[in-house]
Amino acid sequence: MNIREYLANNNVFLDGGTGTILQGRGLQPGEYPERWNISHPEEIQAIHRAYFEAGSNLVGSNTFGANSLKFQQDELERIIAAAFENARTARDTAKASQAKYIALDIGPLGKLLKPFGDFDFEEAVSVFANTVRIGVKNGADLVLLETMNDCYETKAALLAVKENCDLPVFVSNAYSEDGKLMTGACPAAMVAMLQGMGVDALGVNCSLGPKALMPVVREYLKYADVPVLFKPNAGMPSSVNGKTVFNVGPQEFGEDVAAMMQEGVRVAGGCCGTTPEYISQVVSRMRGKEPVPVVRHDYTMVSSYTKAVVFGDSPVLIGERINPTGKKRLKQALRENDMGFILGEGLKQQEKGVHVLDVNVGLPEINETEMLLNSVRELQAVIDLPLQIDTASPEAMEKALRYYNGKAMINSVNGKEESMKAIFPLVKKYGGLVVALTLDENGIPETAQGRVEIARKILDTARQYGLDKKDLIFDTLAMTISADQNAANATLGAIAVIAGEMGCHTSLGVSNVSFGLPNRDLVNGTFFTMALSKGLSAAIMNPFSDEMMKAYFTYRALRGLDANCGDYMAFAANYAPATAAAQKPEAAPVTQEEGKSQLQHAIVKGLVKEAASITATLLQSVDPMAIVQEDIIPALDIVGRGFEKKSVYLPQLLMSAEAASASFGKIKEKANISADSAKPRCQVVLATVKGDIHDIGKNIVHLLLENYGFQVIDLGKDVPPQAILDKVLELHAPIAGLSALMTTTVGAMEETIALVHKNAPWCKIIVGGAVLTQEYADSIHADKYARDAMETVRICTTWSE
Repeated sequence: MNIREYLANNNVFLDGGTGTILQGRGLQPGEYPERWNISHPEEIQAIHRAYFEAGSNLVGSNTFGANSLKFQQDELERIIAAAFENARTARDTAKASQAKYIALDIGPLGKLLKPFGDFDFEEAVSVFANTVRIGVKNGADLVLLETMNDCYETKAALLAVKENCDLPVFVSNAYSEDGKLMTGACPAAMVAMLQGMGVDALGVNCSLGPKALMPVVREYLKYADVPVLFKPNAGMPSSVNGKTVFNVGPQEFGEDVAAMMQEGVRVAGGCCGTTPEYISQVVSRMRGKEPVPVVRHDYTMVSSYTKAVVFGDSPVLIGERINPTGKKRLKQALRENDMGFILGEGLKQQEKGVHVLDVNVGLPEINETEMLLNSVRELQAVIDLPLQIDTASPEAMEKALRYYNGKAMINSVNGKEESMKAIFPLVKKYGGLVVALTLDENGIPETAQGRVEIARKILDTARQYGLDKKDLIFDTLAMTISADQNAANATLGAIAVIAGEMGCHTSLGVSNVSFGLPNRDLVNGTFFTMALSKGLSAAIMNPFSDEMMKAYFTYRALRGLDANCGDYMAFAANYAPATAAAQKPEAAPVTQEEGKSQLQHAIVKGLVKEAASITATLLQSVDPMAIVQEDIIPALDIVGRGFEKKSVYLPQLLMSAEAASASFGKIKEKANISADSAKPRCQVVLATVKGDIHDIGKNIVHLLLENYGFQVIDLGKDVPPQAILDKVLELHAPIAGLSALMTTTVGAMEETIALVHKNAPWCKIIVGGAVLTQEYADSIHADKYARDAMETVRICTTWSE
């Protein structure tokens, strides 16, 4: 029986921590655990065997960090081969009768992907794919992607699995205390993307103890249609007499995890700090209990890299302005590759309250595939709304879907066999909510019934590709009433049947109904309300239309979808009908947040090119230091405060920092000064400690410290304690910042701190990383612990004053 078959009717028990056990068996600070597959096979076998004998069904190979960024290819091949040989030996010699499986265990690369980092998406796919192929060759039963803390890297890893094997795949993400991934994704966003791409199980591991992760797991259980996985730490770590210990014992752990299994978790185990005893406690509590059935919620969802949009009772607004049809200025921007204008259109619609942005860049005289891909990438760098990718080209669609960060809307498919054959495989591979147009080889039916029949045909065909209702949203095609007085009735009648009888969601390009008529918004607003009353789920619309927004807010209030009419009252308080001319898309006003200059606005929004251009213009008449003090630093402070309040997430913080760097670059060119001289600060030595190749956090700190004027000396990753001390002594640096992601490398951090404090007592040390807490930092005698990059800036600023 393979793992898919077993999972369908049974609870699945995973193993627990490996790295922390290896530390207790002699793994040295900074030593790679994966090499123990070859150097200490008996120790690895003993750990695996102990987990099987504790009741684990599934043991992960000792390959968490086994990738080509860390090892040469020949060594990587030998490490993974030895890992599976050790796991098989443990399985075959374990005194346990339950079903037993071996997973290829894959962790994150420690690289932040573009545009927020410097590692290319396809490079990440390639690195993961290499490990997958070796694991498959050595007999893996499934692939376990775990401890992923970024949506985009998770997608890269999952694509690598799907494109290189047909094994089952479980995916587990690591959440922070705020219930988000490092780059801001909420649980619903991850469920939307991962289910869309066809994972066999999904869930949560690492970071925190069972109780702290329960709210995240319950969000997974709320939205997931596949088995949910739960693999928490044994609480939070600290260092006692040089050893890492955790604050949740086996009994408490077992009670908490078993309680979540009784709420619906199907796959359970442990992460850092857990041992076979912890797993045994879970297994014993669940012995004899039937698994809770996996519930199919069938939510229709799309997502960006931070948020999900769920289609339901409340209408979803899809901004229509990034579409060249009837928009001369946008056509010009596309021809001139003026990405700043396109980003501006997106930001303005976001500020007006749309939930999704339609992105259509189709002009015959440009390379649509290239422009669509660039537009999607650039928009996702500064806007966290889900996108609707709108193109008639399957080639352009696939390229954009591959690089899209999240689960996109796909506009569109129709009832033609050629269209369905081209689009449905893309939906199945990359995930997505596809807009299904109710037309076929015979055109658009004049009647509602004709359009419903096409909708049924599309749904039946979609099911042949493994898709279902939740993956489709039907567009019943608004036609102009100026040419056919019954056109609106046909559209509305089809919506009523598709929403009511078929139980499917619907979308509509509302403004088509008024084509050729004067004062079109008057017709559009009324038609929108009529469509909503028939069950319309979403509208592609102009958010600068007073009539459309009025219809939206009043409908929600009247339908009981607006708690205490709060949204309506906020809208009404600022409602001032514009003239028809002011409502034309080309005349939409440029919006800036009150009290900010254009440069501040560009930096806050992360508009890199605009920040550089505005700075260059300002330098013709404004003192460089005034630009720094009155625009750049205040803008960074605005974003920093938002980050600390959790209203701004890491990608936005990074793009704002990049925009500030671009502004500083212009100042340096023009005035021969730099960020350092603009606001002089002290030197800071940064390093990821020995044995740890994960440098995302350190690189973020580096970028922000430089923007605030610190002179940063970055020693890189996997840096020995002596090298860090040598640089501190050479520079007489007053501050050193140390980073570690893995529990197994915190020992190297403690060793470094002791060495620097002994030989450079003037140097204050600040530490950070996923495995650290204030208590842990205190126990290894760090001077300060920073939860995130902005707190590091605040601490260093205080120390430098």
